[in-house]
Amino acid sequence: MDTMGNLRRTHYCGDVTLNDKEVVVCGFVQKVRDMGNLIFVDLRDRTGIVQLSFKETTAPEIFEKAKGLHSEYVIMAHGEVIKRESINKELKTGLLEIIVDDLRILSKAQTPPFEVSNSEKVNDELKLKYRYLDLRNAKLQQNIIKRHEIAKITREYFYDNGFLEIETPMMMKSTPEGARDYLVPSRVHAGKFYALPQSPQIYKQLLMISGYDRYIQLARCFRDEDLRADRQPEFTQIDLEMSFVDDTDIQNCVEGYIQRLFKEVMNIDVPAPFTRMTFADAMNKYGSDKPDTRFGFEIQDISETVKDIDFVVFKSAIENGGSVRAINVKNGSDVYTRKEIDKLTEHAKGIGAKGLAYIRWNEEQPNCSFKKFLKDGELETILSAVDAQKGDLILICADKDKVVLPTLGALRTIVAKKLDIIPEDKYNFLWITEMPFFEWDEDSGKWLAMHHPFTMPMEECLEYLDSDPANVRAKAWDLVLNGTELSSGSMRITDSELQQKMFESLGMSDEEIQAKFGFLVDAYHYASPPHGGMGIGLDRLSMIMCKADSLRDVVAFPKVQNASELMSECPSFVDDQQLEELHIKTDIKQD
Repeated sequence: MDTMGNLRRTHYCGDVTLNDKEVVVCGFVQKVRDMGNLIFVDLRDRTGIVQLSFKETTAPEIFEKAKGLHSEYVIMAHGEVIKRESINKELKTGLLEIIVDDLRILSKAQTPPFEVSNSEKVNDELKLKYRYLDLRNAKLQQNIIKRHEIAKITREYFYDNGFLEIETPMMMKSTPEGARDYLVPSRVHAGKFYALPQSPQIYKQLLMISGYDRYIQLARCFRDEDLRADRQPEFTQIDLEMSFVDDTDIQNCVEGYIQRLFKEVMNIDVPAPFTRMTFADAMNKYGSDKPDTRFGFEIQDISETVKDIDFVVFKSAIENGGSVRAINVKNGSDVYTRKEIDKLTEHAKGIGAKGLAYIRWNEEQPNCSFKKFLKDGELETILSAVDAQKGDLILICADKDKVVLPTLGALRTIVAKKLDIIPEDKYNFLWITEMPFFEWDEDSGKWLAMHHPFTMPMEECLEYLDSDPANVRAKAWDLVLNGTELSSGSMRITDSELQQKMFESLGMSDEEIQAKFGFLVDAYHYASPPHGGMGIGLDRLSMIMCKADSLRDVVAFPKVQNASELMSECPSFVDDQQLEELHIKTDIKQD
């Protein structure tokens, strides 16, 4: 195998131009085209591809080396830059080639299990097993590089706005934050465990108490929960906290960050201020607390319109405190045949609805699934109420609001995708405000906190903490982009008596409060500035900005559905000696 010797890289492959005379490039061989007395090699690095040429004028020993090159070999080449005879408009370097006069084979490769440049067509399991090969793919490399740019601009923006980057512990006390903790056993303290942070929440509040009034960290967070396309067990959060501010100050700061980020990374001007919508309005209009507002199909309450119709489904829903609501799928009647509507009905049932009524107006007379229950003029009244025209499809759901709203919210997105009306290059940022403080848990029969227990209730709702939990709203908000939740934030409780009351309203005893949060409660006795903050998902933000389908496409070494990593085969068993040192015994047999 050759060594680099006195050769040193002068240019990245994608940066070579016709203005360069002599260059040294390094990288991976993507393709070799051997035409006998002429050999072309596509050399690839993270910046792109450049063509190397070996001709009859090439020194014989160099030409022989070139004949022995194969895909994914690592090489270094020195040569003269000239204009290509056949221009490749697909490449940034498509106007030029390098006539090689010195070639070093630095490392040979076995035949890879798949073609790196075409790995998009390979099944996910194989690609993740050989992740280090898949990461050579240009598309993935571009995603990882763009994520780096996002992180860089993030730090620069917050530094420029007076924030201090402060690291918080990776091993901390286990505290209830909504998901399962990943636990780390202590060798020194037998039987005790650290927890990996679900977020730096408590520490960043302590930093505000300590006087560091603007904190930022690109924090690693860990949650032991089921995975999906936009979730990983370990993720990166753009974590920030600010003192002597209110919710608007924090939101304005983040809007400035988003504007700078999208301008510098994607050259997109994001208008500000962002639209603000209460949680209640979002649910009533879109059936979701993270609505995609790039298209219409808003939910309409037609309970008053249909309350006197002799249709038991509608009547019973209204009498039981529910509602009858509809979405008008404009120009949807041709696309949605009866068979397609049946699929929507099954989807609605999967969410929890008992069924789905519809009006399909693709002929002179609309086809209504409950027409036999209607008197003269009632169908026309419904059509008028939802502003229906010929060509429209009306989907109607009747039940309790907690069923109707999410059902129509989900169908709204499904039909929009089917009709292909969602603009891909539109970025609708949205603040969802006045979040409910509590949510009713059917299993336990209790009111549970929707947020961490340090979230501040709105002042006008404090009187309802004991008497009417359903009416308590939080000084909490989410940042939503095109139907994806990017971030959650809130103002924090700084009054120790109110914090104690909040713990108690969540059913925590004094002993439990002291055991889990005693150090934080004690800290508040020494005064705290008003403060609040947010955590923005860097992975999700990168996924959207890279137009990727999954977090796997923007994370270098992701986990799969069961939280394992196929490449290194972790998690794995450890030997008995390690377990003994940690005072742990297990009755699980190793395979």
